[in-house]
Amino acid sequence: MTTHESLSDEVFLSAFLDCSLPPEKFNHRAHMRVAWLLLGRYPLEEAIERICEAIQRYATHLGAAEKYHRTLSEALVRLMAQGVGRTSRSWEHFLDANTELLCDVRGMIAKYYSPECLASSEAKRTFVPPDRQPLPL
Repeated sequence: MTTHESLSDEVFLSAFLDCSLPPEKFNHRAHMRVAWLLLGRYPLEEAIERICEAIQRYATHLGAAEKYHRTLSEALVRLMAQGVGRTSRSWEHFLDANTELLCDVRGMIAKYYSPECLASSEAKRTFVPPDRQPLPL
């Protein structure tokens, strides 16, 4: 089986956006790659809307609409945007420079959000500002 990373950026993004990407190719790293690609193409607020809408559509297509969490998705994109600002030469370079986004994303999110805040139905449905400290962007 090939991974999402064996696909070119255009083929990967197109397959994700049209919901033809096999679910076994869509993991946390693939979520991040979608965000990285769209952050490089659009202003931050537009990129956030496009990314969140696409992830929600893909989850719904897979019959897993309940897994979509707007606050987590948007918070991660905002944290990624900070990293893109530091370095965006290539996907691999971005990953090398932002290992915490891969290795300890739960820990990063916990700096900003309490478990109680994230567990709310409102946070799943719509973006809720952090209750611990403001996000960097």
